[in-house]
Amino acid sequence: MCRRDVRELGKSNMLLASTEEEINKVNAPQLSQRLVLLLAVACGLSVANLYYVQPVLADIGREFAVSVNQVGVLATLSQLGYALGLLLIIPLGDRYNRRALIVTMLVAVTVALIAMALAPTLVLLSIASFIVGVTTVVPQLIVPLAASLARPQERGRVVGTVMSGLLIGVLLARTASGVLSAHLGWRAVYWIAAGLMVLLALVLRFLLPPDRPQSDMSYTQLLRSLWSLVKSEPVLRETSVYGALGFAAFSAFWATLSFRLQTPPFHYGSEVAGLFGLVGVVGALAASFIGRLADKVNPRKTIGIGLLILLASFGIFWLMGQYLWGLIIGVILLDLGAQANQISNQARVYSLNPAARSRLNTIYMVSYFIGGSFGSFLGTYGWGFAGWFGVCGVGLLLLLLALAVYVLNSRRTQAASR
Repeated sequence: MCRRDVRELGKSNMLLASTEEEINKVNAPQLSQRLVLLLAVACGLSVANLYYVQPVLADIGREFAVSVNQVGVLATLSQLGYALGLLLIIPLGDRYNRRALIVTMLVAVTVALIAMALAPTLVLLSIASFIVGVTTVVPQLIVPLAASLARPQERGRVVGTVMSGLLIGVLLARTASGVLSAHLGWRAVYWIAAGLMVLLALVLRFLLPPDRPQSDMSYTQLLRSLWSLVKSEPVLRETSVYGALGFAAFSAFWATLSFRLQTPPFHYGSEVAGLFGLVGVVGALAASFIGRLADKVNPRKTIGIGLLILLASFGIFWLMGQYLWGLIIGVILLDLGAQANQISNQARVYSLNPAARSRLNTIYMVSYFIGGSFGSFLGTYGWGFAGWFGVCGVGLLLLLLALAVYVLNSRRTQAASR
């Protein structure tokens, strides 16, 4: 980043951020409980587009007569597309009116979902899956908007509530997709999703409050400033590692669950794979509590707890994954740990720089979904190489690596404070 850009970044932040308290005085009256609920529902409905594919991978594989590894690339491509969309689109949330940007992206994802429903070949389906990922960025425009509207003392609770809606959307997307695919076929899932996006665009256009831009930087300057933020914010770097590795393990499980349930001793179809999303809602409902906890204690501690819960879930999958009740217990812990990790990471990220929340969120979430796409790939590879134990081994290794980084950074922090 050149010196001129650094000066522009500094002037922009000083001019437009002023103080976080002033921003919240202007915005706080707009954040009613009804609006928080609307934002949570919007996050859930829009993020679901990214996850409809996971329970129906086996059905798609049968239609196109391809192997597990070939059809598994659809989940990987959608998450890579999401990471690219986060990188290229989300920084605009600091520069433009986020309400207009949200509505525009909902229209774009509607077109991509229709392409998924119509795709006649696996190649075209893969391209459409990638584009769905690129355009499914609305949740990551909504979460920083909610954080900006919230008062500092309630930010963890608000972000936790909105993220609860997001995670419930992730989980129920699998349930809806599995059930609809079993009765109407997997293509119907995408037609219905497209209709929901049109409806959501209309609702948000009229009910979301307009917000003011936080920066007057050009698009090029916004993108260049991302690297400057990475270099200057050690907390951002640390949380990005925990988010990426935790979500990689989470994705390795969900990308392969439908394959596991179709093999002995289960022999279940996409409908049962989707119903596992309902089980995970138990963990998702803890998001609001975790958000409140992050307001009161150091959120880094709850990150460590979340990683340990994730590790325990994969231990249960390894030891008791041959029983349905073992999978159910593991899924509850998996989603609880994932939620604790995610909410706590974002609470730390949003506390850093109020004038750069969209860009901070961009960096964190790009890392997060690169980790998710990597986890999906490793999960399907582990399944092809060693079946269910291969998937469990992938999850355990990823989480042990995350905990090793956590312990190492804890020791460095303690040493620096002496």
